[in-house]
Amino acid sequence: MKRVFLIATVSSIIGFSCGTMAVGPIDGKTYGKINISVVNDDQSEKKHWQVDSNASRFGFAGKTEITDKLFAIYKAEFEMYADDGNKTSSSTSCVDDSSGDESCWVDRDRLTLSQRNIMLGIKGNFGTIWAGKHDSPTKLALSKVDLFNDLQGDVKHTFEGENRLSNLFAYTSPDLNGLSATIAIVPGEGSDIDGNGSSDTGIADGMSYSVSYSGENLYLALAGDQDIDKQDLLRLIGRYKIDSMALGFMLQQNENDLTGLDESGYFLSASYQIENAILKAQYGRVEDDRRGNEEDTLSVGADYKLSNKTKLFVFYTKNEGSNEKDWNSLGLGMEHKF
Repeated sequence: MKRVFLIATVSSIIGFSCGTMAVGPIDGKTYGKINISVVNDDQSEKKHWQVDSNASRFGFAGKTEITDKLFAIYKAEFEMYADDGNKTSSSTSCVDDSSGDESCWVDRDRLTLSQRNIMLGIKGNFGTIWAGKHDSPTKLALSKVDLFNDLQGDVKHTFEGENRLSNLFAYTSPDLNGLSATIAIVPGEGSDIDGNGSSDTGIADGMSYSVSYSGENLYLALAGDQDIDKQDLLRLIGRYKIDSMALGFMLQQNENDLTGLDESGYFLSASYQIENAILKAQYGRVEDDRRGNEEDTLSVGADYKLSNKTKLFVFYTKNEGSNEKDWNSLGLGMEHKF
């Protein structure tokens, strides 16, 4: 009964939203994608085949004019589970915010939808002021470099800093000849978000920021976190396109506030387009600066575009670590955007 009611509710929302967007002053859209892969997952002690939903999602986003050059903006995005409805896929998780709180529509045995990015803000010549639950500026800054996002090769499986923050309040500057900046603060709301054993009650108990430049062929960004997911973190990111080839990199330094554990790492990616096919590869390494423990990730694969909204893909990922079990995955999948 719960599931029938949920499906009916979502259907009515989509129907109302689409109808509203067809007339009137609202500039909005519905969007989403379904990404499904069949994967052979080898985790040393066990090897099995599985079907993964890979963060399939749908959402509503847009803006409404308040006055001349002043707009209300909004986004409501949810993850949907296209495999078995359980929270079992290694590419998805509900616990991904700074406080560790789970924010999902949940039947404990059968997870149907979970919250992704939901925000509301006001936009004008001064920039954008917005708030909600959203990917951090640090995470967003890397999106152009991580070529296997949402798959087993996702950088989040190796590097800290891939956070979706609850209770976020942010400002994004206007684009000035390719230059843009975002700063986000996170009130603790009485929880211990930095892990020091005491409640955090301020308006800026955590902070995430990014400063970026986007040109025709060049992208550069400096991003970081302070007291986010118990980490202080700094990233330097770059991407450069040369004809059909794109090269990306990330340098990262982070420290765990609770343990004092220092880590440093680097990440490299490359892609090459041949007509409708894109060949991809990326490699990353993280090292514990005190103990010398290392973790490596390597992914190779290819995408083949059937249309502007549909593609087939294949990938292989191998992760190795000093303190963790090695694992590798081989997968074949399809993605359709709508």
